[in-house]
Amino acid sequence: MKIAQVEVFVLKTALDQPFAFSQGWVHQRAATLVRITSDEGVVGWGEAFAQGLEPPEIAAAAIEHALKPLLIGENPLDTAVLWQRMYAATRDYGRKGSVVSAISAVDIALWDLSGHFYNQPVHQLLGGAIRDVIQPYATGFYRISGQKESARLAEEALQHREAGFTAMKVKLGFGIEDDIEVMAAIAKALNDDTIELMVDTNHAYGRSDALRLGQALDQYQLRWYEEPVVPEDITGYAELRGKLNTPIAGGENEHTPYGFSQLLQAGGIDIAQPDIGSCGGITAARDIVAIAQANGAAVNPHVWGTAVAQAASLQLIAALPIPHASLFAKEPILEYDRSSHPFRQHLITEPWNMVDHVIPIPQGPGLGIEVRMDTVEKYKAN
Repeated sequence: MKIAQVEVFVLKTALDQPFAFSQGWVHQRAATLVRITSDEGVVGWGEAFAQGLEPPEIAAAAIEHALKPLLIGENPLDTAVLWQRMYAATRDYGRKGSVVSAISAVDIALWDLSGHFYNQPVHQLLGGAIRDVIQPYATGFYRISGQKESARLAEEALQHREAGFTAMKVKLGFGIEDDIEVMAAIAKALNDDTIELMVDTNHAYGRSDALRLGQALDQYQLRWYEEPVVPEDITGYAELRGKLNTPIAGGENEHTPYGFSQLLQAGGIDIAQPDIGSCGGITAARDIVAIAQANGAAVNPHVWGTAVAQAASLQLIAALPIPHASLFAKEPILEYDRSSHPFRQHLITEPWNMVDHVIPIPQGPGLGIEVRMDTVEKYKAN
């Protein structure tokens, strides 16, 4: 079997209501998808993680011009061989960012294709499922005006709880005093110790301000404090981890086993958060999990993509080991973005939904999804 086609699809749609996270305003939803077809007609889909402010055309160009020539005519089942070939060929101008996201999209598609070829879900190809359901947590709490939105965000927390979510991640990074006000309002509105909270500042602060915020938030017994400083400041990560009670999480802007090895060996994080669409795909994520396990860190993937990225993340989470085994070990949870996103439920023929506070792991071959080409064509920008 040989790779016959590598097709790239850039999807875009403007948002009716733009929203902000700490690094800027998001005016559109965008995605970079790839479809790989073998000469036997077996198909696999993948996705490159397009950050909220990242043009999806960057990864698309890398796939089309740098990676596609390395793939045509090769055996799509050689996932590890092809990953190494792509990484080695782009090492001098890649290693981070959109080039590795492009590799990630291709790699996910190759694993999806392999699953269809073997008629097995990806989690089975990874060695089997440790769990068959996963608890989702609501990501949201974006801003629509900027600061002074604590009342609206507290109301949003109640909406997430009403929808059945028992864990939520609050976006902060809009000024320390404003952040503290928001958290106080959300905690007061929920008044519920069964709801687990996390925070994410998207690296809005330097070490001193990140520490000051972390100390103010320690009282909430958060599950984690995400991206407290910029991803380059590994020493800052380790310093904050040593001074705060709240577990430190990070990694959505880290790439490949090489980057995570440095972050973990420096003692920078309690929880590694590779995004499967940018860390290097499933092949890299498998190695990142092993490195995290060896360093006593948990893995909880970051997810902010379409249904393709969500499906790939569910397959990985199904096979994630527990770093500290016990009778009542803390299980990984699925990031479920609750903001407006037409490329999620409408992109696949059988979208999944939360039932009794959990989402079942798809059991179909590959990623366990079927992509709707009518949705792809509707939003296709290229």
